[in-house]
Amino acid sequence: MSSSVSQILVAVLGIGGTLASALLTQRAGNRARDRELQHARQLQADEREYVTRQTRLEARRTCYAALNAGTRDFINVMTKLVHALERDEVTEELRSDLDRSRRDHRLRHAEAQMVLPDPVMTAASTVNRHFGDLYGLLLRLDRGTPEPGENVEAARETMNRLWDALWTMRHVMRVDLGITPPDEGA
Repeated sequence: MSSSVSQILVAVLGIGGTLASALLTQRAGNRARDRELQHARQLQADEREYVTRQTRLEARRTCYAALNAGTRDFINVMTKLVHALERDEVTEELRSDLDRSRRDHRLRHAEAQMVLPDPVMTAASTVNRHFGDLYGLLLRLDRGTPEPGENVEAARETMNRLWDALWTMRHVMRVDLGITPPDEGA
């Protein structure tokens, strides 16, 4: 090969190498930008998911607090009514408080049905059934129309079952919120 052909060949290879190098560098840069963009998108998706989870958790926490407060109010009014029935001192104000606390509880329970996960809803529904049973029993006792075996002592026994159901409901709520381990206190 002559030296001029060699020089041309070296020049062509040099230019080709320079062009190939630029193309490879460009492709590598594009891949790196694509990876960075994909990583940024994944971070945004993870952040949105985290915010969604936190929002749902806060909504459940708020719902749980309202439901718990409502159930405590309802059972406290029922307890006052049981004491008043024992003393034969039921007043219209107490009856009105009972109706108000029942309405409040029913509203909170209805709202909770749209938010609560199934295990918590099961426990809340059990509490609601016990409330209904006790409410009916207290009304019949107050009106003087108890069914056989219904008396103040039966109301106290029903109330004790209700307290157990309330404790279970609160425990399931705390487990759902991650405050209490699932096996603790079960």
